[in-house]
Amino acid sequence: MSIYNEFLESKKYFINETAFSLLMRKRIYKVLLLCSNYDSYMLEEDGRIDEQIFNEYASLNLRYPPIFRQANNSQKAFRILQKDNIDLVITMLNLADSDPFELANKIKNEYSKIPIVVLTHFSREVTLKLQNEDLSAIDYVFCWLGQADILLAIIKLIEDKMNVKHDVEVVGVQTILLVEDSIRFYSSYLPIIFKIIFKQSLEFMTEGMNEHKRMLRMRGRPKVLLATNYEEATELYEKYKKNMLGVISDIRYDREGKQDAQAGIKFCKLVQKDDPYMPFILQSSEIENEKIAKELNVGFIDKNSKTLTLELRDYLVKHLAFGDFVFKDPKTMKQIAKATDLKSLQQEIKKIPDDCLKYHINRNDFSKWLNARALFSIAEYFKNYHQTDFKSINEVRNYIYDEISKYRINKGRGVITKFDRYRYDEYTMFSRIGEGSLGGKARGLAFIDAIIKKHQLLYQYDNVIIAIPRTVVLCTDIFDEFMEDNDLYKIGLSDISDDEILKHFIEAELPARIFENLKKIISVIKNPIAIRSSSLLEDSHYQPFAGVYSTYMIPKIETNQKLMMKMLIDAIKSVYASVFYKESKAYMAITKNEMDEEKMAIIIQEVCGKRYDNKFYPTLSGVARSINFYPIEPEKSEDGVANVAFGLGKMIVDGGVTLRFSPKYPKKVLQLSDPAMALRGTQKEFIALDLIAENFKQSTDDGVNLLKLRIKSAEKDNSLKHVASSYDLQNNIIRDGTNQPGKKIITFSNILNHEVFPLADILQHLLETGQNEMNNPIEIEFAADLDTPKGSPKIFNFLQIRPIVDNTNISDLDLSDINMDDTIIFSKSALGNGIIKGVSDLVYVKPEVFNASKSEKIAFDIGKINEIFLKEDKNYILIGPGRWGSTDPWLGIPVKWSQISAAKVIIESGLENYRIDPSQGTHFFQNITSFKVGYFTINPFINDGFYDIEYLGKLKAYFEDEFIRHIRFDTEISIQIDGKNNIGVIYKANKD
Repeated sequence: MSIYNEFLESKKYFINETAFSLLMRKRIYKVLLLCSNYDSYMLEEDGRIDEQIFNEYASLNLRYPPIFRQANNSQKAFRILQKDNIDLVITMLNLADSDPFELANKIKNEYSKIPIVVLTHFSREVTLKLQNEDLSAIDYVFCWLGQADILLAIIKLIEDKMNVKHDVEVVGVQTILLVEDSIRFYSSYLPIIFKIIFKQSLEFMTEGMNEHKRMLRMRGRPKVLLATNYEEATELYEKYKKNMLGVISDIRYDREGKQDAQAGIKFCKLVQKDDPYMPFILQSSEIENEKIAKELNVGFIDKNSKTLTLELRDYLVKHLAFGDFVFKDPKTMKQIAKATDLKSLQQEIKKIPDDCLKYHINRNDFSKWLNARALFSIAEYFKNYHQTDFKSINEVRNYIYDEISKYRINKGRGVITKFDRYRYDEYTMFSRIGEGSLGGKARGLAFIDAIIKKHQLLYQYDNVIIAIPRTVVLCTDIFDEFMEDNDLYKIGLSDISDDEILKHFIEAELPARIFENLKKIISVIKNPIAIRSSSLLEDSHYQPFAGVYSTYMIPKIETNQKLMMKMLIDAIKSVYASVFYKESKAYMAITKNEMDEEKMAIIIQEVCGKRYDNKFYPTLSGVARSINFYPIEPEKSEDGVANVAFGLGKMIVDGGVTLRFSPKYPKKVLQLSDPAMALRGTQKEFIALDLIAENFKQSTDDGVNLLKLRIKSAEKDNSLKHVASSYDLQNNIIRDGTNQPGKKIITFSNILNHEVFPLADILQHLLETGQNEMNNPIEIEFAADLDTPKGSPKIFNFLQIRPIVDNTNISDLDLSDINMDDTIIFSKSALGNGIIKGVSDLVYVKPEVFNASKSEKIAFDIGKINEIFLKEDKNYILIGPGRWGSTDPWLGIPVKWSQISAAKVIIESGLENYRIDPSQGTHFFQNITSFKVGYFTINPFINDGFYDIEYLGKLKAYFEDEFIRHIRFDTEISIQIDGKNNIGVIYKANKD
């Protein structure tokens, strides 16, 4: 009889002695990620998936935690599959050279036993795509909802499926059954369920009287089972019902191959027939089912609830019941030294006896210990070498010491370190406080740091440092703790005003455990500090939240740490509060997300720039895109575009006047093509941080502590020498530099024409590199300080990177021969692609009565109309003069995105004496492109496009006031956009 069978025969007598070595026999050791480099970084580095699963793997005494391999194309994928023993393939939809579903079929044909999981961003387009795809090779499809713990859930779900039969039969491990057919919902539920299980198991571990029993408790954690239809649910239930802790079930799902609105209820009754006390929770988007759940005496969760995940967590909690490296003497097995970290390991390697070193090398202990501490790259080095590969033990010793030394020198760049206030100093570039997610914006920032390191950009340009600013991130678990400890969800989710929400948040207390860390941060950072939002949803591929949440800046105060601490703490709370402001909630509604699923991390970042008296600002700030939707000859779309401004970047993101140029053609700037245009169309104001601490205010307006100043006020600072030119009135000519008399104009001529700073080259390089790394067009934000001390390098701070949602499926529309009599609008500068359907309303600002002084009132009135469209779940066409979303009412209608969020097509129309450049370079523009809103610019007064205002004027108004008319057509309006040629047309009623 085998040892295994002997165990089965006598398990009731010695189960605690031997069971732990027999549980969880089948594991996933190597995972292949099929995705872009950016997606790989997003999943691994931000979520620190290796570190997240470390606790369980280490406590289970397994040899190696899972190692993640990544491929962004099919050739590399198959090379890895052939070389490595891959246990799981996770594929995302953003691959460089192949369709992910075709690739999945090819992999399955050659490696039939490897499970394949699709991990995709949540969007309507993706849902529709999945419905039409062959998913026969796919084991599971999951949605990426912004948190990397979905990877942990995927791995554990598959491992549980592989081990459940054995572990239940051998020991009696318990199970939890989830019955859910919605990818969106089970992707949200499973990470929560596993997180609760691991938390419970860790608590159980502490109850063990010795190490053996503690390990047993962890290995005995409940298995999670997933069923997506009635038959799967009943099969799993019948197999494991004697070892089932509880059931979570949807109500409407497939039964006998058809949707059954009562399937969950029928399954509940089946379970209750066997065990009326089985914990069972029904969840449904149909609230009337709550009554049935009460009749069945089971739990119920409304899928439409704003606190869905919180309710699930509460129900599960209520109803469903690692260390130092020890150097040993191989003869006595006694400890002769220990290492607590990589630094002390390196130190001890030089000291320990030869036989001790041999002992640990032969056991591969160093590699194991390093893997357990998520130091995978260096662990791989050591794993691949054996003592016999070296001439002597001393050569081995030197090799290990040198490799650790190299690793430690390099690790400060491109790596997110855990914040340690005892070690934090000016050499620490990027660190995190907390164990949660970094959030989208910080994740992008960390990715930038990795790009800089990977491509050796730091010192690539003479006398220039390219780097991210010194950064510390408060992770999302700090936000969770803050919200829960102060019971703030009921405040944030209420309908009270933004000002009242801010007041409650300011009065609340941050977790006390972070205070000493914050003190250390402000003692090290020498410049003012920016406190920026970094939510889970910010800067994702399909759910852009650019510019929605707040960013605050505070001055550096050397003499009063207490006051600076107060400003920092208030700013953090203010960013947290901005999650729940009216505009944020409007974004949530648009993107079909739930408020309680949004989490906020905080970026605490050193501001780029220099102090000038009582104000602080950089030489320049900017936004650049790798794709240019409005190329001007000889530019091409793929050459990219940049918008730069003197001073802080808020001037750009708020839609102020900037200088636009293509990095490939920096000397061709339309705004500077003649003196009149330069005088009219260049920057008149700049933004700086107010350094007078007493002026700091708490406000829902994150710009309240910034100064908007005239360019002339910067002349006395002597800060214009790199960016300004002088206008000679007498000769009507613009001369480069500021040494000439005359009005100073922000032209950046010394930079763009004379290359005193290689801005265009840097931007071109970064855009190309970033786009290649992301497999997607990108937008970046940056700032530069050129006013550095003599002999010191100039500073270029790479501040942000995010993908631009690009229309890759270009429709074959031929709009080259249009009869203008058939159109309401014709534009040669249209963004978007294809045919826009479902629109039968048009709202326009009447050009004949438009008054720029009344633009704020017009914005308010349009917001009211927009609210009606949102309630009616309708879309409309919006036409108005100048820039939509400009904070300067003289440049256009100063709406916020929430005030026009139902618009499906937005048109910026010039007037006879009112021509404004389009809104590229703003957060507003980013949202237009990301939400796939049609965007036209026209100016019929200079024969730039066509606008039949007479036709609209003859139509009956559905609503009309002094400035606005709303037309509702009896049929849909035909809207077509040729994305190849940037031509857009809106036809009159009954025209196709």
